[in-house]
Amino acid sequence: MEILIEKSEKKAKLISGKKRRYLFDQIDWSQRLIVILGYRGTGKTTLILQHLSVIKEKGIYLSMDDLYFETHRLVETVGKLYDLGYRTFLVDEVHRYGWWSKDLKQLYDDYEDIKVIATGSSILNISKGSADLSRRAAIYYLHGLSFREYLSFQKNINLPPLKLEDILNNHHVIAPDLVDSFNYNKDFQHYLEYGFYPFFMEAKQTYYQKLLETINLVIDTDIAPFEDLQHSTTRTMKKLLYVLSESVPFTPNINKLSDKLETPRNTILRILDFLDKAQIIQLLKTSVKGVSYLQKPEKVYLQNTNFVYMFSPRQANVGNVRETFFLNQLNVVHEVTSARFGDFMVDATYAFEVGGPSKTNEQIRGVPNAYLALHIESGNTNRIPLWLFGMLY
Repeated sequence: MEILIEKSEKKAKLISGKKRRYLFDQIDWSQRLIVILGYRGTGKTTLILQHLSVIKEKGIYLSMDDLYFETHRLVETVGKLYDLGYRTFLVDEVHRYGWWSKDLKQLYDDYEDIKVIATGSSILNISKGSADLSRRAAIYYLHGLSFREYLSFQKNINLPPLKLEDILNNHHVIAPDLVDSFNYNKDFQHYLEYGFYPFFMEAKQTYYQKLLETINLVIDTDIAPFEDLQHSTTRTMKKLLYVLSESVPFTPNINKLSDKLETPRNTILRILDFLDKAQIIQLLKTSVKGVSYLQKPEKVYLQNTNFVYMFSPRQANVGNVRETFFLNQLNVVHEVTSARFGDFMVDATYAFEVGGPSKTNEQIRGVPNAYLALHIESGNTNRIPLWLFGMLY
């Protein structure tokens, strides 16, 4: 116990002075069981340690990839710490622990006066496993940095998040005011290339190398073990990702992909679903509700623009970058689907065509509630600066 307590105290000291992510103020910390899911490197560990630093009751940080939990159950450990007066338990990397669902359920049922805050991979299915936690846990998803957060982390420029309706109706007033606070050309481009994950601040020179390492880690240690995938399926997943990275946004022909990778059609669709849930790619579909993974997506994008530049550092397609940014930022707070006219439909209400400064209304002419999201500094009428959609969270 003494070693776990000492490790927790050391870990808590490391987050001093770090900025809070957007999700910190959205979480209802009074809930007895909270699960925070997200991609590696988005800041889940920092987030829960920041909460530990402000609570009044006795709390402890426990990492499930600690060797201690190779031979000790979480339930037993919490029981001993409970006797020492601990009432808040931060359980990090819960997906690395084989008994995660059973133990979290038992802790919830056995202790009414403790709070458990767990973090895990975005691939984690809370309703899956021997214990269904979906009715007990408050579940949150931590995404990468928005452009607004990037400006805060990198430039110490603190801007309030915007509502989509405010952007649509008042962008001609909002954009000129905001753009005065940063260097539009330099800062927005830097975000597109390097600004999605907080660890970009550690070392720009090795950022893409670390991105590639995290992708391999997510496939090998998050997706594969959790979904009990064979090595051949994992290899196919990496081959498919490479194929997609060369041609995104990709309009998939599943049969051709199946032939090229010598893999059954349904396996290809299943792999696409895994990569989407793991936040490595984004699948654009005709609907976001009640959709089976067996439904072919309309388009496949890489999950964020940093991945685009990582795979194509010298020849990133600017049109792809723009669409990827729009989908990535809107997906966090709104429902985005494919559109009959234009590139995207948001909340089944607003149609958007994404493009450069010379893009016209031609493709959305006559479409109600239709807008252009353009790579421009300031706009007018239905011509909205693309970067403004990075202010939504």
